[in-house]
Amino acid sequence: MSDKSGLTRREMLKVSAVAGGGVLLQVTVPMADASPPDDVLVGSKELNVYVQIDRDGQITIYSSIPEMGQGIKTTLPMIIAEEMGARWEDVTVMAAPLDEDQFGRQGAGGSTSVPRNIGAMRRMGASAREMLVGAAALLMEVDREDLKAQDSQVVHTSGRQRSFGQLASLAAEQPVPDPETLTYKDPSDYRIIGTSVSGVDNFVIATGRPKFGIDVDVPGMKYATYVRCPRIGGTAVSFNEGEVKGLPGVTDAFILGPNEAVGETDVWFLSGVSALRGGVAIVGSDTWSVFDARRRLKVEWDESSASTDDWSAMVAWAERMAEEGGGRVIADHEGVDAALADTGNRTIEAFYQFPYVAHVCMEPMNCTADYRKGRNGKPDSLEVWLGSQFPARVIEIAGRLFGMQPEQVQVHPLRMGGGFGRRALHDFATEAMAISYRAGVPVKLTWTRTDDIHNDHFRAGGFENMKGAVGPEGKLAAWEQHYIGFSQNGRPVMGSGLRGNEFPAVAFPNARIKLSTKEIATPCGPWRAPGSNTNAFVEQSFIHELAVLAGRDHLEFLLELMGEPRWIKEGDINALNTGRAIDVIKLAAEQAQWGRTTPDGSGLGLAFYFCHAAHVAEVAEVRVTADRKISVEKVWVAVDVGPIINLSGALSQVQGAVVDGLSTMALQQITMQRGVIQQDNFDEYQVMRIAPTPEIDVHFIESDNPSTGLGEPALPPLAPAVANAIFAATGERVRSMPLSELGYTLV
Repeated sequence: MSDKSGLTRREMLKVSAVAGGGVLLQVTVPMADASPPDDVLVGSKELNVYVQIDRDGQITIYSSIPEMGQGIKTTLPMIIAEEMGARWEDVTVMAAPLDEDQFGRQGAGGSTSVPRNIGAMRRMGASAREMLVGAAALLMEVDREDLKAQDSQVVHTSGRQRSFGQLASLAAEQPVPDPETLTYKDPSDYRIIGTSVSGVDNFVIATGRPKFGIDVDVPGMKYATYVRCPRIGGTAVSFNEGEVKGLPGVTDAFILGPNEAVGETDVWFLSGVSALRGGVAIVGSDTWSVFDARRRLKVEWDESSASTDDWSAMVAWAERMAEEGGGRVIADHEGVDAALADTGNRTIEAFYQFPYVAHVCMEPMNCTADYRKGRNGKPDSLEVWLGSQFPARVIEIAGRLFGMQPEQVQVHPLRMGGGFGRRALHDFATEAMAISYRAGVPVKLTWTRTDDIHNDHFRAGGFENMKGAVGPEGKLAAWEQHYIGFSQNGRPVMGSGLRGNEFPAVAFPNARIKLSTKEIATPCGPWRAPGSNTNAFVEQSFIHELAVLAGRDHLEFLLELMGEPRWIKEGDINALNTGRAIDVIKLAAEQAQWGRTTPDGSGLGLAFYFCHAAHVAEVAEVRVTADRKISVEKVWVAVDVGPIINLSGALSQVQGAVVDGLSTMALQQITMQRGVIQQDNFDEYQVMRIAPTPEIDVHFIESDNPSTGLGEPALPPLAPAVANAIFAATGERVRSMPLSELGYTLV
């Protein structure tokens, strides 16, 4: 149906994006008329691509953004339901199929899902509401100005009402409203947004019924494992092929190399996608058979171009760089040297280090692929099932691998058993597609936990050498930060380095930022709050060192650095706002009763960090025993990400970030020797258990600023808050992670 301007329901997405302007234009695009997805209820009426209502009043809302535990499958439909005037109890949420022509960009990462989509979701809900109101006005023969949509009904001022189910058919025939004419609910009238809504998949997860990638079963499917060289970058030359193929349950085994699938070179790299790395594929009738066969695999590897990365050598190199004091200057102020040399100032220098860490998603990487050779003049086709943060990239990879057109590739996105950036990269999908192509059957590739750790795209380790000065009056006089990290092809790897706009340098004029990098071969990638997760540890710990040097209270010193409330970049909502920072710092300190006396062996630590457009402050209370057992008793968190949509989901994200941050800080590190990752499984790469989990007290400041994401920004302040608390409890300064390497035991 279209209005007098020819605007179809499906074109509504494009027009609404244009009306909103800016980034939404890039993530919300028109979709061609097509049949609704197969799982639409029979007899339902489509008001727009996201909303369908059946005659019984059941409302189906589609969620188009990949779900990996961040709660977006619940949050975005809540916005639509709110603007529609629906009762949440009448809503069923279904995952949308992959179709970026219809739904816009279907990707999750960088805590951007809410800010990228909130405007479009409000327009979809408001548009559906106006179509329902229009239908009610016709059916009831009243003025639409006297109608209001609420509780899945359209109600007249007289008290007469019609349910959404009764109106669905007629509403679907109404013209789509011009986006510029839409009005939106006042927040004071919200009945869904701002409440605590249980995740729409919680029940099926608790009862073990959701389908993750690892649960896929396709007719005729075989099972596969893929063995890469232990040294990163090595390739397979030969293997005991006859022996392996003769093992029970094994149906095929072969070597894959970088050119195996299409016989071309230099086509494997795609932004955000890993190349196919050479190795040996084993295909069989079940997972156990192929895993058992790999234990008997004997491979001759060509390691001539393999990595020689060595963590001990990296540490030694970084210490030399810190001593030499070189580095490329990113930001500078001429007063830094004078302040550091001024004998009237007190100065301090500190060398910090942090390790490589892995993602260790609870669901190991896996992918099912079915490559079908074309017959009778039909083109080849490919069908893929996987959990991915950016599933449309799989279509791009298939184009690189096989020269396939997008219409030849069908991708089924599934819920992810963890992501944190790892499933933004698709080396495991590349392997599965290449194995299916070569084996000629559908295959499900499943990585072992060791595969998952050894073949990760790690959070980059690194080092920072800090220098600072405080004046006689106890104020910060100079700040110098030398980041010593890693690069590939001459560019810093993901999460390594500084941009010069981190706090406090961005707010303090007398600062210098320097960068030194060393080329490595170890793959690095996004890991929950890239860059921020390590820079916060260094910067917020060193601020505390300076406060102690100045003889000042840490809270007072930190607030003084913020200065007057202001936007660091005027009018940029994605920039640090010192007023919002001050508010969360004061709130966290107030809730923790900052300044109170703590028992011997206990202390409070404070940290603030701004990232992903979020202002977060945390206070940790830590107890340390004489035998170096650490208990994080409680963490207070104050957060400003604008209005909260789903209080339950927001709380889960913050609590999860605190637990993840503590687990990583206390226990985890990846080391390598001559390019070989040294940790194999959870016995050597530990994850925090339930017992040491602290009490977590979360407080939200719901400012009038736009809602921003929450999956990442509560993690970075945790490590410095705990490190500062350890100092308060013991007088010992923590300048490296994990704590386990310093002899501490988390209890």
